[in-house]
Amino acid sequence: MAVAVGLAVWFSRSVLQFDVDSLRSWILSFGLWAPVIYIAAYTIRPLLFFPASILSLAGGLAFGAWMGTLYTVLGASLGAFLSFFVARKLGAGLGKGKWTGNTGKIQSQMEQNGFFYVLLFRLFPGLSFDLVSYAAGVAKVRFSSFALATIIGIIPGTFALNFLGSSFISGNPKMVILGIIVFSIVAGIPLAVQKRRSRLNNSASKT
Repeated sequence: MAVAVGLAVWFSRSVLQFDVDSLRSWILSFGLWAPVIYIAAYTIRPLLFFPASILSLAGGLAFGAWMGTLYTVLGASLGAFLSFFVARKLGAGLGKGKWTGNTGKIQSQMEQNGFFYVLLFRLFPGLSFDLVSYAAGVAKVRFSSFALATIIGIIPGTFALNFLGSSFISGNPKMVILGIIVFSIVAGIPLAVQKRRSRLNNSASKT
């Protein structure tokens, strides 16, 4: 399962090419139904391994920073919940054993402290959003902890991506620069948290 997920994610990012402007136009073509279509597309997105960042940027371009963030958080949360239950249902047998590599590390950390690690992984930009959902479903993480950590954890990055997308559509160079700054700051938060946590662990081990 882990290999299949990894290959699908690689294929969607490396082989398929997506045009954010075309995606924005497609979303807005539904008129008043555009938000519903966008949320529905985001909900089933994990099953298609469509890049979340591309869809979030398109959401920012289509709806602006604030409404784009709201719609994206709703869709991304529903998509994460769907992935969680699919993994729990199909991966019940896998949960009895231990995964290896990065997925194994994620599983182990989630089993120890589900809420904290799901929250940290959601904030961390270097980890696959869908991989975290699938790993949490297979690992022994309570759904309530997973759901709350997911909703809280995706808000900063979602806003940053939507703000970045909306800044491009504004055509204002100052807004584009501000969007890049906001995105960079949000991306650096989990790195700072992890670095701080490592220092505290090192200090505790020396005492």
